Amino acid sequence: MGIFTKTAEFFKDRLGKTRDKISSSLSSVLTLGRNIDEALLDKLEETLISDDIGIETTDKLITELRAAYRSRRIATTDDIVPFLKEHIKNYWPARDRQLRLAASGPSVILVAGVNGSGKTTSIAKLAYILSRNGKKVIVAACDTFRAAAVEQLSIWAERIGVQIIKHKTGSDPAAVAFDACEAAVARAADFLILDTAGRLHTQKDLMRQLTKIRNVVTGKIADAPNEVLLILDATTGQNAIVQAKMFTEAIDVTGIFLAKLDGTARGGIVIAIKDQLDIPVKFVGLGEKPEDIAEFDPDTFVEALFD
Repeated sequence: MGIFTKTAEFFKDRLGKTRDKISSSLSSVLTLGRNIDEALLDKLEETLISDDIGIETTDKLITELRAAYRSRRIATTDDIVPFLKEHIKNYWPARDRQLRLAASGPSVILVAGVNGSGKTTSIAKLAYILSRNGKKVIVAACDTFRAAAVEQLSIWAERIGVQIIKHKTGSDPAAVAFDACEAAVARAADFLILDTAGRLHTQKDLMRQLTKIRNVVTGKIADAPNEVLLILDATTGQNAIVQAKMFTEAIDVTGIFLAKLDGTARGGIVIAIKDQLDIPVKFVGLGEKPEDIAEFDPDTFVEALFD
């Protein structure tokens, strides 16, 4: 939407841990000016996997590198990083990264994610930036199973100056969603952001509860939810892939908000998420402040990662 855009320097600064890790590991393999051979590509494969880019994604990149090497499109180690940059950037079509909006009425964003992933803070960041750009935002505390979840979202709502719809702890989450939809329509909100439970006893419980909330929302507002965002903790690396697979079986995830990207050296997971799940990363969390959110831009991200 443009309102979340951050400068290239901002990305470089916040991705410092990941960039330092990748630069260090690549420099140990890619001696300047060395001719490419099969042994070097094997070593590079091990390095990319260790940088949390993932086995499947790394295999694809190495296959592309081998093809380029054998056809003499690349010859020395100096050619490898530019080649990787070009191919990785092409993983994300622009249309996939746009925030889906309602044609009329409030745009509804359903948010899911495990407890501890940074879900509440990410919702607050999203609501903060939207409200600071003139949008009327309502958040709904549909994670009624944890008293702390309702309390945390309430604190954030007051801090950033947005309205919140909530019930008592233990209430039916779908009832909160119902009231929130009515409020969003009655108050002519631009955005309704619904928090949901981070963990239930079984995956079947999770699916049932999320499906119930989705059905309530769809029944109250046409074509809603417009966006289903999954919050993933970047510091968990490959475990984020496992979480994403679990949630995509329960709900139709349309985009990922990758939280805590600034606090990890495992930022390569962004590449693995797209390649293995084919779910676009739409937003990234790059700090503790409400304004520390950015739209995911592959060009800026890749340049910051390999600079």
